[in-house]
Amino acid sequence: MLGYVLDEVFLHHRAPSGHPERPARAEAVRDALVAAHIAERGRQVPVRAATDEELARVHDGAYLDELAKVVPGNTGWLDADTYYSPGTWDAARAAAGSASQLAIDAIDGALQRGLAVVRPPGHHATRERAMGFCLFNNVAVAAAAARARGAGRVAILDWDVHHGNGTQDIFWDDPSVLYLSVHQFPYYPGTGAPTEIGGANASGATVNVGLPGGATDQDYLAAFDHVFVPALDAFRPDLVLVSAGFDAFVHDPLAGMRVTHAGFAAMARRLRAVADRHAEGRMIALLEGGYDLDGVSGGMAEVLAALTATGVAPAPIAPLPVDGPVRGAILATLHAHAAAGHPIAAPPAEGARP
Repeated sequence: MLGYVLDEVFLHHRAPSGHPERPARAEAVRDALVAAHIAERGRQVPVRAATDEELARVHDGAYLDELAKVVPGNTGWLDADTYYSPGTWDAARAAAGSASQLAIDAIDGALQRGLAVVRPPGHHATRERAMGFCLFNNVAVAAAAARARGAGRVAILDWDVHHGNGTQDIFWDDPSVLYLSVHQFPYYPGTGAPTEIGGANASGATVNVGLPGGATDQDYLAAFDHVFVPALDAFRPDLVLVSAGFDAFVHDPLAGMRVTHAGFAAMARRLRAVADRHAEGRMIALLEGGYDLDGVSGGMAEVLAALTATGVAPAPIAPLPVDGPVRGAILATLHAHAAAGHPIAAPPAEGARP
């Protein structure tokens, strides 16, 4: 069973003129999912506000208090990139709360897979700071809710073109949450080096592959097949969460990658297969970035297709490039984890992954 979150409240986070994180993004995704008959493929989950307890699991109390004083009903900026409008407070709390509810429902068995078209996005929000268009870290709230509900291990795969520094920060020293990110590097926010592998209590539980600008579908799939899927198979998550940003799309105005809709589809199918192997199919995708309307709408439609497919055929292993910066980026991650005593297994030499 698929549960999905679509609601007008997320359009009330109103962008200043010219800002790329605008309501049209959610409208475009909504229209694409409606055209793909999402209502026939699952059930709509009502939005709800995150509770104070849910937010406090991943954010500092002083930060939450300051937001509660400044944001509700007002207009302004929390930093040079992150705005708020009169509707932002309700939208942000609904984004975090709805993400949490999907995770709770997955752990409880009320649904198997989930998809949430929420905004503002969340993966740049740290424990104590808003940044990069993000106020609350929605995927972190969802992961913490799943853990509180009884999940032993939660994996977060972040394919947004920008590194999810906030999610990494929140779970840096938590071995029960595996955070994996593929992103353009070096690029905003400047984090996500291959040597960033987790804190003293969670060494190896952070996995970063920073790809050079211009990376293609095959480059991303090489990172998945040679780094992420083996790491996920070793971790054996009880829930797979996806920070699904679509700004690696070939036409996105805020980055320099060359991923197509087919690339996002292939990544989603690989994660669906991981969830089927280890998590009884439990997988939830949350909207993060993506600023080309065709890129974000078509990309999320491909994620819906992967989540609701009757079955996922094994995919051939994408080859590791024989040379060049993409090979170097992937090997840098593998070498960093091996040097720390947490080697990531190689994929099968030939054929398809089971």
